[in-house]
Formats: sequence, structure tokens, C-alpha cells
Amino acid sequence: MPKMKTKSSAKKRFKISATGKVIAGQAGKQHGMIKRTKKFIRNARGTTALSEPDAKIIKGFMPYDR
Repeated sequence: MPKMKTKSSAKKRFKISATGKVIAGQAGKQHGMIKRTKKFIRNARGTTALSEPDAKIIKGFMPYDR
């Protein structure tokens, strides 16, 4: 049986935490920071855990990261 392949785009953007949650960078911070509020920029630092429906999709892209 051949091995399943991991999506290269997913392995660059996401990682799985020890408890099985999918960790991703905050969205909306690539450009256009002038129009964003200071509160948005402050709250969008670091990383965040994805919601369960989104995490289920990403885990399908990364079959060996569980």
C-alpha cells in the first residue's frame, strides 16, 4: 500500500498541538495595517487554534501529524 502524501501548503502553514488542536497564524495581517485598528493589530499577534470544522479539514491534509 503506498503512503499518503501530506499537502505541502498545509505543512508550511499549520502545526498540531500536543492536545490535537490545529495551530495557525492569525489572519488579516499581511498588508493594509494602516486601515486596521490598533486593537485589531494587538489582538492578532501570535497564533490561534482553528475551530473544529476547519481543523478537521486541515487534519485530512496532514495524515501523519496526529
